[in-house]
Amino acid sequence: MDHLWAPWRMSYITAPKEKPAAATGPECFMCRAVAASTDRENLLVHRTELSVVVLNRYPYNNGHLLVCPRAHKGRLDELTTDELLDLQLVARRLIGILEKRMRPDGFNVGLNLGAAAGAGLPGHLHWHVVPRWNGDANFMAVTGDTRVISQSLDALFDLLSEELKA
Repeated sequence: MDHLWAPWRMSYITAPKEKPAAATGPECFMCRAVAASTDRENLLVHRTELSVVVLNRYPYNNGHLLVCPRAHKGRLDELTTDELLDLQLVARRLIGILEKRMRPDGFNVGLNLGAAAGAGLPGHLHWHVVPRWNGDANFMAVTGDTRVISQSLDALFDLLSEELKA
């Protein structure tokens, strides 16, 4: 691997930049889902006092969930201790349900902090929980630039709702 050494770029990288306004209220799909009472329509499968779980409308794999604070917060240091604990407990519970019902071989669990890190909704924190199976990256993704999702969002919503009610 070649490395390009450009230390003069640091002044550009660290210079103050105008930040775009973070989507809040009706512009933020997470906030819309939290405020609405139509959970299935918004793919909101679980609520606690401090967090929600939303199915990813454009999943990387079947079972892809977003675990989010109810409050519109875009930084970890904005979360209260109670919010942070609740988010992690909810993620643990949902991972347990996915393990039981879908039997993945592993998980990717991650948080993209900021647009530069890949956050599609940088103003509202959300942890991605993505079940993974050995061999789930097959020729379709490599040769056809196509990913096969083997479960509908409705079926996943029903599966998770059934387990969460138990």
